[in-house]
Amino acid sequence: MLSTSTLIWGVIFGSIGFGFFVYGKKQKSVIPFISGLGLMVLPYFISNIYILVLLGIVLIALPFLIKK
Repeated sequence: MLSTSTLIWGVIFGSIGFGFFVYGKKQKSVIPFISGLGLMVLPYFISNIYILVLLGIVLIALPFLIKK
């Protein structure tokens, strides 16, 4: 069941993920590309809001922590 908060967080993480995806594709950088894909797909499979936010924050921080 989809709640309003899950939908809003999904849109936020999907938008950020799309930005990472486009950046990774243009710069030919693997980490932002994979992180962006993960952020766009994550809301489809995770319905628990706390896990969704936690994994979303981890995927957003991943390109900044792993510099290539």
